Amino acid sequence: MSERAAALERLRTGRFDLLVVGGGIIGAGVAEVASRHGFTVALVERDDFAAGTSSASSKLIHGGLRYLRLGHFSLIREALAEVHALSRFVAPHLVRPLNFLLPVYRGGPYGRIPIRGALWSYAGLTGAVSERGRMIAPAAAAALVPALRLDGLRAAGLYPDAQTDDARLCLANLRGAADAGAVVLNRVELAGLERGPIAHLRDTSTGETFEVEARAVVNAAGPWLDDVRRLEDARAGTSVALSRGAHLVLERDGGWGAAVTIPIDRTRVAFAVPWAGRLLVGTTDSAFEGDARTIEPTEEEERQILDEAGLALEAGALGPVRARFAGVRVLPVGTVATARAHRETMLSSGALGMVSVAGPPTAASRWR
Repeated sequence: MSERAAALERLRTGRFDLLVVGGGIIGAGVAEVASRHGFTVALVERDDFAAGTSSASSKLIHGGLRYLRLGHFSLIREALAEVHALSRFVAPHLVRPLNFLLPVYRGGPYGRIPIRGALWSYAGLTGAVSERGRMIAPAAAAALVPALRLDGLRAAGLYPDAQTDDARLCLANLRGAADAGAVVLNRVELAGLERGPIAHLRDTSTGETFEVEARAVVNAAGPWLDDVRRLEDARAGTSVALSRGAHLVLERDGGWGAAVTIPIDRTRVAFAVPWAGRLLVGTTDSAFEGDARTIEPTEEEERQILDEAGLALEAGALGPVRARFAGVRVLPVGTVATARAHRETMLSSGALGMVSVAGPPTAASRWR
């Protein structure tokens, strides 16, 4: 019997404490923690594991310096604590420190004094005084990032952050769940839910349907969160809004000693991040409606990303585009401006007790 066939048999015949719907980072993190604490767990994912936003992020674990101005202090504190947990305990092999430059240009949205104050506040939220950012001169900034545009550059903030392989981090959580005894299966979707709760599942490879009993169900379906909620209750409304983020992968010349945070305006930033021998640039931030499984960056988004990268990088330093990808962020419903919305974990409970969880793509360690 194949490993998948054995897992399917366990899923068909078992009764579980917890059924997790969704194989992205949040579902993977929930399954790993629950399994490690002795619960019997099954996780199902209708596509590939980490197929959505959990493999289409900016590859960063960060509190977001820009959130200081938006007043999202609790979010920053939690996210910086997450960096510490992931890099020291949870997945040190998948998280590496990465310095960031935040250039201050003449006529730009921020001056030197506000950036200096932000760097102090950023470190102060975690008490990491020894890792406090600092202001550096243009020449020192150019030594770290040779592609940096020097025209009008007055100074740059330099601060520590961290980078991860988002898809591998998700798979590591799933592996941990499986090692602790969980049944973990992709290409299996939730087709219905009735009181019990009893989940009606479908193997999308064969079309076979079967029922699974569980004491509790967690909906971690990301952009499809509301689709799953309506399987529990057809009258369930809309609980989340979606924001689209597109990225480009470019050829990279020379060594980069830091990534670059590019201020676009007083709300948005873009990133230029060394990644796997190339350069990852983006991201956009716009409201999204449609099928999140089929999104691709548009030509307009590509032009926007390159134009925004050119605010801080010399045009000649931007190599050919080698790849494009886009992901969808899950935000609180009612968000007016997606760039200003809180990136926080949201919980809700449905008519049959199913708990729906939505949040940022690196939220796994918040369950620990």
